[in-house]
Amino acid sequence: MIKEQQIQIKNPCVGVCCLDEQDLCIACKRSGVEIAEWGLYCTEQKKAVLVKIVQRYQEADKLF
Repeated sequence: MIKEQQIQIKNPCVGVCCLDEQDLCIACKRSGVEIAEWGLYCTEQKKAVLVKIVQRYQEADKLF
């Protein structure tokens, strides 16, 4: 069994850091706070951010 400390969740940054009017990165869909604090988050917090990212992409798709 893998311990939580051994699990590495890749940073979703794609190298295009530009926040929109809603404080979300136009590339990775993280908020400014999520970007700044990513390195401080535990595995569960990172997973929660990844879920939010998926939801944000889905919401953006509904607009078009």
